[in-house]
Amino acid sequence: MCTLVRLIDLILNLYSWVLVIYIILGLLMSFGVINAYNRFVNIVYEALQRVTEPLLQPVRRMLPHTGALDFSPIIIFIGIWVVRSLLLEYAYVPACGGVLAN
Repeated sequence: MCTLVRLIDLILNLYSWVLVIYIILGLLMSFGVINAYNRFVNIVYEALQRVTEPLLQPVRRMLPHTGALDFSPIIIFIGIWVVRSLLLEYAYVPACGGVLAN
């Protein structure tokens, strides 16, 4: 049970980092810091987009349109935080008797 809980926590942590990298890369591309026409940049951005968009799109549909501001990653981060907190409280501590290391 401990291994499964740690694996789920690791996946949620990695997804958080992928989301952060996707946001930063998108900002750097939109402000012209990174060349958006570079093939490597496009491949990395498209891969990140394919990983993050399945969760971001449903959240974007539920949120009101705010123009250029996209609050969907914040909602995803809050959701990940809630799931990790519930995982820690209800699965890890009773089964393993410890605290997850971040």
